[in-house]
Amino acid sequence: MVSSKLEDGLIYNIKLSSVGAARVTGQDVVYEPSNMDLAMKLHYLRGIYYFDSQAFQDVTIYKIKEPMFIWFNYFYMTNGRFRRAESGRPYIKCNDCGVRFIEAQCDKTLEEWLEMKDTSLEKLLVSNQVLGPELAFSPPVLIQHTKFKCGGISLGLSWAHVLGDVFSTTEFWNFLGKVVGGYQPPEPLNLAHSLIKANSTQTLQKIVEDPLSIKRVDPVEDHWIANASCKLESFSIHVTASKLGHLQSRIGIQGPFESLCAIIWQSISRIRDGPGPKVVTICKKGEEKKEGPIGNTQVIGVVKVDDSIRDANPSELASLIKNEIIDERLKIDEAIENEHGVSDVIVYGANLTFVSLEGADLYGFDWKGHKPKNVSYFIDGVGDAGTVLVLPDGPNDSEGRIVTMTLPEDEIMKLKNELNNEWSIA
Repeated sequence: MVSSKLEDGLIYNIKLSSVGAARVTGQDVVYEPSNMDLAMKLHYLRGIYYFDSQAFQDVTIYKIKEPMFIWFNYFYMTNGRFRRAESGRPYIKCNDCGVRFIEAQCDKTLEEWLEMKDTSLEKLLVSNQVLGPELAFSPPVLIQHTKFKCGGISLGLSWAHVLGDVFSTTEFWNFLGKVVGGYQPPEPLNLAHSLIKANSTQTLQKIVEDPLSIKRVDPVEDHWIANASCKLESFSIHVTASKLGHLQSRIGIQGPFESLCAIIWQSISRIRDGPGPKVVTICKKGEEKKEGPIGNTQVIGVVKVDDSIRDANPSELASLIKNEIIDERLKIDEAIENEHGVSDVIVYGANLTFVSLEGADLYGFDWKGHKPKNVSYFIDGVGDAGTVLVLPDGPNDSEGRIVTMTLPEDEIMKLKNELNNEWSIA
């Protein structure tokens, strides 16, 4: 166990350890990410779950770790480490190395922390570690337990997107709550002991051009993060149910996600030079069921326009986002397959990217009857074009939304002013 302290003093007494499965997965077990998984390998999901002091009162760290042993019996692949096959295609060696567990303390109360409403500070509550440069020693999942001065806690989940999308992430996390409640998961079946995708010699027909929703980056080798060409910052706005209702009545579209995307898309166009962006990427929950317990199955598509965005009717933009998404998942799959899974691409921020968390059970985690008071998510590894993440502002089909935007630093204040002046929401 290693202990350290952050210089700013907000988070201190940091301790590192590992936690893994209760039983040995087996000899030479492997897990092969799909082509869609590998398309997302340079991105990371960071989730933070806040709990009042009553939820974990008198609960020791060991008592928190104890159900995780059973949890990881089922999600055995999250305990492994990445390797490369002879072809160069990445896979997970399921060697039971475990996930990293971080303990920390905060010198603020939970209420004081939430009142600060500082998106940049939230990054102190969840690990910012990425995979590599030594893949064999990099855990794809890290969990941070932070105790506030009042006794409240946060649980931070760092999740390598190559494992699965946000819908897989929340299912994975909520599964722990089921185990805490006494659920005994079934033993995993059909464990793979040989590589199929990595050893395939099948060659697809060469794609003439890449899908619009991905962008190639300089080779990253075994350090899975793309370097942005400008400094990016994140900020969040809270759009209450009443404000959202007013926006939707002005735009004439009932979908909260589509309405918010339309006004933010147009606002960003107005602060940037030129008539664009004329192509945006939309990510949202897909209808297909996953083949396994985790995976990237979310819809990744684009919306294209020919005319200037800054002068467009927001209602028409919202309608395009709702009805005219061009699904590019098959094209992405083929593009990755054509290069045998070794491509280095980004999706989030390749174009201005809007990500809907509608359908993700963010508040489904239950610790012995206690639900999180607040849940926050953000994305790391975003490209220069920026990303907009839209999530509910509370449980039980809450009608308000939290919008977290990651954009070039010099655009943040301009966008806030534009959203305030035109829509009164920043």
